[in-house]
Amino acid sequence: MNRKVVDTAVPHSGIVERKVNVWSSEVVDCQNDSIAQEVAVALVYNGISHAVMMVSPLDLEAFALGFSLTEGIINHAEDIYDIDIVAQKKGIEVALSISSRSFMQLKNRRRNLTGRTGCGICGSQSLEQVRPVLEVIKTHFKINHAAINRATADLAVHQPLQVLTGALHGAAWCNVDGNIINVCEDIGRHNALDKLIGLLSPSNIGKQKLKQQVIHPSIFQQPGFLLISSRASYEIVQKAAKVGIAVVVAVSAPTSLAIDIAEEAGITLIGFSRQNRHVVYTHGQRLAEKG
Repeated sequence: MNRKVVDTAVPHSGIVERKVNVWSSEVVDCQNDSIAQEVAVALVYNGISHAVMMVSPLDLEAFALGFSLTEGIINHAEDIYDIDIVAQKKGIEVALSISSRSFMQLKNRRRNLTGRTGCGICGSQSLEQVRPVLEVIKTHFKINHAAINRATADLAVHQPLQVLTGALHGAAWCNVDGNIINVCEDIGRHNALDKLIGLLSPSNIGKQKLKQQVIHPSIFQQPGFLLISSRASYEIVQKAAKVGIAVVVAVSAPTSLAIDIAEEAGITLIGFSRQNRHVVYTHGQRLAEKG
């Protein structure tokens, strides 16, 4: 896959500076504040606009790849031949060239959506698109509670944009010892996960631009877990299931549909992951008391 930035008119730091007035102890102080960027990103496949998502303008190649995989537009990273990123006045266009087979799949779905920050299914045309049939994950490794506690405690250190702005979610891939391997940040929790999936999926597309080490082709099938700095909504669990992630840990609560999908897909779902405490909702057989 080739990757080309046609225009750099839109800054891609993920942060902009704004003048603000801070009221504290009856005193008003004018300061510079770091604000998280929110940009409209149009995903265009073979010349056809498919989705407009509100996204942090970072790791857009990874986002496009992860979104394409988790939304079932492509089956493999190799189905994407080329990505062009075009910065425009009102947002960013990510133009993907995909295989004929994948494009036929996309046209058959006839899905066109405008996605808000927290939107996972805006524009879906049928209930079947909300609950697709998922393969059951059958991995049998063990993760101890201390590893989950360690990763949760370290997550904030790996979210520099969240520290600066207070407005971004993080999606982290962690090994069985609770060491954080990679983190992606975005204003949308499912966007952050798509970026992580795209970043860690095997592909020759844009490897140099992604500036990441070569990851084992089946990393999500290896022992480890996903840690998300948000609630575990249905789309988080569903996207995880699409790429074979067996354990999902969220710092906040899961929804009922997320629990149902995790149960059906064989995913160990853990919520309310805080210091020295978390709640196991499904498939607790993968958790060990001690390492």
